[in-house]
Amino acid sequence: MEYATSADGTTIAYERQGQGPAVVLVGGAFNDRHTWAELTAALSPHFTAVSYDRRGRGDSGDTQPYAVEREVEDLEAVIAATGGAAFAHGQSSGAVLAMRAAAAGAAVTQLSMMEPPFRLEDGPPSPPNYLENLTELISTGRNDEAAAYFMTDAVGLPPQAVEQTRQMPMWSGLVAMAPTLVYDARVMGDSWVPVDLLATVTVPTMVVHSTGSAPWLQSAAATTAQALPDARLLGLEGGFHSVAADVLAPALTEFFTQAG
Repeated sequence: MEYATSADGTTIAYERQGQGPAVVLVGGAFNDRHTWAELTAALSPHFTAVSYDRRGRGDSGDTQPYAVEREVEDLEAVIAATGGAAFAHGQSSGAVLAMRAAAAGAAVTQLSMMEPPFRLEDGPPSPPNYLENLTELISTGRNDEAAAYFMTDAVGLPPQAVEQTRQMPMWSGLVAMAPTLVYDARVMGDSWVPVDLLATVTVPTMVVHSTGSAPWLQSAAATTAQALPDARLLGLEGGFHSVAADVLAPALTEFFTQAG
């Protein structure tokens, strides 16, 4: 484990594996640097695969007050510490954060976005007052309820699935990361496809969706790709909101090794 120092002095923990051009992996909700273990191993023969703890997670700091701009600076600090420029791959809200960094001028040379969970008119609506309700739960110390609220109201899992997850050893880790769900919500903004912002992302971009995901997530990926100036859309065999490392890594390798 190594540390980068963000512009506001926050320490950001990261790990790297392999040699070659850097690929920085940006996690979404409930992700930390360990989430990427299989993908970093699969990418390491061709790249320096970098995974990091977003602020408030794992071994990274969490300087307040929070702002999305600070998370962009965190990613910039990791890129600077691992070579000065990098490819970036983001998952879910992490894909949106990586996109925001590219739009802000971060040294991202090519971008991959895995299922940014934007909402569309024909998809499920965002939960009413989601950010306000989530913030209230966190501010009153109800992290367990906040984690469950995210899983049912934002992700759409049935309550019985959440109860099953509560019985698993992983639950305590999810509860510990629950405060950062507010950060993910802030990254997502109003959750509608930000067409104007996407139009400012000039780096070559690949938008990925899983064949096992809900139709609205696949549609969101397609709409995102259409709004980007230089993008391709790729569907990969996978499960709900996920693609296995042995399927995703070859696609990323091909994309990042091709000229934009």
